[in-house]
Amino acid sequence: MGKKNILKGVLFVGVGASIYGMLATFVKMSYKDGFTTSEVTTAQFVMGFVGLLILNFIQTITSKKTLISPSRKEFKMLMLAGTSLGCTSLFYYISVQYINVSIAIVLLMQSVWFSVVAESFLTKKLPNLRKVISVCIVLLGTILATNIINLEVKIDWHGVFWGLLAAASFTMTMFTSNTLATGLPVLRKSIIMLSGGSVIIFLFLFFAQIGPLYSDELKSFYLNFTENTEHIRPFEYSIFWTYGFVLALFGTIIPPILFNLGFPSTGLGLGSIISSLELPVSVTMAYVLLGEEVLMIQWFGIVLILFAIVLMNLPPKSQNIATELS
Repeated sequence: MGKKNILKGVLFVGVGASIYGMLATFVKMSYKDGFTTSEVTTAQFVMGFVGLLILNFIQTITSKKTLISPSRKEFKMLMLAGTSLGCTSLFYYISVQYINVSIAIVLLMQSVWFSVVAESFLTKKLPNLRKVISVCIVLLGTILATNIINLEVKIDWHGVFWGLLAAASFTMTMFTSNTLATGLPVLRKSIIMLSGGSVIIFLFLFFAQIGPLYSDELKSFYLNFTENTEHIRPFEYSIFWTYGFVLALFGTIIPPILFNLGFPSTGLGLGSIISSLELPVSVTMAYVLLGEEVLMIQWFGIVLILFAIVLMNLPPKSQNIATELS
């Protein structure tokens, strides 16, 4: 593969990761303006779906060759896989309600070692020593990056719980994105998965905000899971023209397209290293726009996590030698 193609792939993945890293900051800003998780996720997925629909239409009428359509089985599998996409956004945004963006993104990055565990279960093979060392470094980096060793820092464990759920869901999204219907055009695959994610988002909207307004039974059911009653009010449609476009663009349109364009050129290993840019970008955005305090010990923890990601994805020496000989 030519160096130019690899460089282009690195650029696509890097820009996509950086844009996705900005997302949580805008979510936090929307919360400060009084919007709910239901409204934020609904606006993002609805406008993201419309955007991808328009792009799909443009691609269909301008393409010089017939685009591949998914089989019925592929469609069902992509819809099902898309539910993890919806869960990732939902769980991540709920965690941001309780904890700082800089901590929430660190929790989301636990998908690094979650994927190692998942891979071991799927392949029924123990991870190699380098992956085990990388996981240990990630865990140490997480302790430092979240600053939980500082007894003066109070972390809401609701946020930690939802952040780890987001990481688990994100791990599932990564696995399914890289294995299902790989021959489909990027935009068609993205819109099918987004449709599956929208099912989760609309169910949450109904049970957390719309339903409890009209049903005491649903209200009681919802309050069994949370003491937060801010969701139980009429839907605020202004979210669509205040934050909806930015959330859709940065969350469901640009990053998936750039990742799908970039990863084939970089490969999964190099692509994973470059995509970890999401972590420092997210923390920096939270520091600059939200004024979140990030201590030196937290930055050191973030550097450790980035180092572990690089270590985990470096090719073995034998592979490097083989590449040089070829």
